[in-house]
Amino acid sequence: MSINKQQYGQFRPLTLDQVKVLGFFGSFIDNIAHKTAQKLFDKCVEAGMRDQIDLNRPNPGVKVSFDPINTNVTPQMFWDSDWGKTIEVAAYALYHRPNADLEAQIDEIIDIYGRLQDKNGYLNSWYQRIEPDKRWTNLRDCHELYNAGHLIEGAVAYYYATGKRKFLDIMAKYTDHIANVFGPNEGQKHGYAGHPEIELALVKLARATDEQRYMDLAKFFIDARGTQPHYYDAEAIARDQDPADYYFKNYEYCQAHLPVREQTEVVGHAVRAAYLYAGMADIAAEYHDESLQNALKKLWVHLTQKNLYVTGGFGPSRDNEGLTFDYDLPNETAYAETCAAVGLVFWSYRMLSTDANREYADVMERALYNGALSGISLSGTEFFYENPLESRGHHHRWQWHRCPCCPPNISRLLTSIGTYIYGINNQAVAVHLYCSNQAKFKMDETDIEISQQTNYPNDGKIIIEVNLSSPKEFTLLLRIPSWSDSFELTMNGEKSLITQDNIKDGYIHLLRKWKAGDVVTLDLDLSVKRLYSHPNIVVNQGRVALLRGPFVYCMESNDNGKHLNSLITTIQTDFDEVQIDEFPQIIGLEFKGYREVTETNNLYHFNPPRNEKTTLRAIPYYAWDNRQAGEMLVWIREINNNI
Repeated sequence: MSINKQQYGQFRPLTLDQVKVLGFFGSFIDNIAHKTAQKLFDKCVEAGMRDQIDLNRPNPGVKVSFDPINTNVTPQMFWDSDWGKTIEVAAYALYHRPNADLEAQIDEIIDIYGRLQDKNGYLNSWYQRIEPDKRWTNLRDCHELYNAGHLIEGAVAYYYATGKRKFLDIMAKYTDHIANVFGPNEGQKHGYAGHPEIELALVKLARATDEQRYMDLAKFFIDARGTQPHYYDAEAIARDQDPADYYFKNYEYCQAHLPVREQTEVVGHAVRAAYLYAGMADIAAEYHDESLQNALKKLWVHLTQKNLYVTGGFGPSRDNEGLTFDYDLPNETAYAETCAAVGLVFWSYRMLSTDANREYADVMERALYNGALSGISLSGTEFFYENPLESRGHHHRWQWHRCPCCPPNISRLLTSIGTYIYGINNQAVAVHLYCSNQAKFKMDETDIEISQQTNYPNDGKIIIEVNLSSPKEFTLLLRIPSWSDSFELTMNGEKSLITQDNIKDGYIHLLRKWKAGDVVTLDLDLSVKRLYSHPNIVVNQGRVALLRGPFVYCMESNDNGKHLNSLITTIQTDFDEVQIDEFPQIIGLEFKGYREVTETNNLYHFNPPRNEKTTLRAIPYYAWDNRQAGEMLVWIREINNNI
């Protein structure tokens, strides 16, 4: 049964082959295509991941290592997911820049998976080669469905990028097997993934294959989650285990403590939460499910109003890689996993499927440019797993990790960023992100091309040109970010008068009969903004964060010397844009302030410190730890005092 095209929701994304990304993100894609994609592949092989999936190699057996840096650890039950994401990154890289050697290497891995696949479609290297008697026995703790999801996403991406169907057919066969095993009917398992992800993948597979049954399976996994009798309890009993004997004590960790429509607070593991909510948003849009939309809005408010870092990261705790309690947002010990910020981009974009509201797009942009982008070095060869907002000089990027989920995750987001720029339906085109690009798509029977020319985010001027095969009436929606105090809009060179009647939920709505060569120019104000946090975030009291456009800024000791917490800015100071020698493409900020100094080394003393005038410098947060190792600080002490 084919998908009902009207079920795509209010806005649907463009596919990889419909958008060519240039400009700011184009440079990251170039770097990933030249360096990162091959490195990801090589590191997977070096870690032993190929040995685990290849039937022509000795069974690797069970070896466990707890060295967090050593790449030769394992095997691991989540390795199929790393292969899936690595294939996905390679697909996007190959689409951007053909590479015969890399393509041949990926084709070989796909052939290996084809040989590994059981006749009934099952495909999981851990449960085929290491624990074959334990398939589908522990969805709560293990990663069978999670692995399947990432392999599916890799297959869909590889199909779009290369036109090759082999991996897509392999994963469709596996998905058919999963659909036979899981479902609401008698004789089927009523379970769902402990680590959500497959829900997102099934939606992508449904769209790529035009098969409604994959969409329905995604909906089943969403609907079944957290219902009673609880599947994880029954599953544990079937393993001869006490359901109460669970390391994380309750099912909040995996967001299965309640049915999803009854959940109102973001809890548990941050990445699992973001993936689940993204999947819920997909299903809410596809099935016009207001009950899911209402739950998502409550969850959104709870995250963004009480638990979100200013960088768009979330999940402060290393213990559960996730949430603790409201307003618990420590800076130096922030976990804020790169994958969580990536997941928030996924969720935010999908919230825009049914509601073009800048609240969602602004959070997507904040997470993208800061909490996610910080996860990859400017060289494209080193990575962050955790993303603290303060460092005393001991937190650094690494080349690989025993749990290497973040490198391919941030890489696949950046190389597929073209699919997040727009949302389209039969009456409108929404522009959610600004970046130089060229997009081509159909609206009804009309061929439409939209291009953006801009130096955004360094510059706020965006030139949008529209070309069509024939004139057509539709609405062009342009986001006005909440950080922009003012803007100017011109249409074909003439200044347009925009009233509140033209603006809804932070988007300008331009309804007209568009013709080839129409040009809209939007100029956003990128002046520096001061951000303050809720007083319940006690570590930020008396401090300020700096924002220019979508970038959150930080100070490094490279520019300011040691002991960054001794530096003070003032509420009255102005900011100058400066060039940072090591980063010619980055705009730094320079501003006046003080350094607090004392005349004694005594631990306690009676004489108050004095403030020496100094000049402070800040760089975008995503660029920190790309120079000599040193301290970093986002939240700066501030006083109300004229210098």
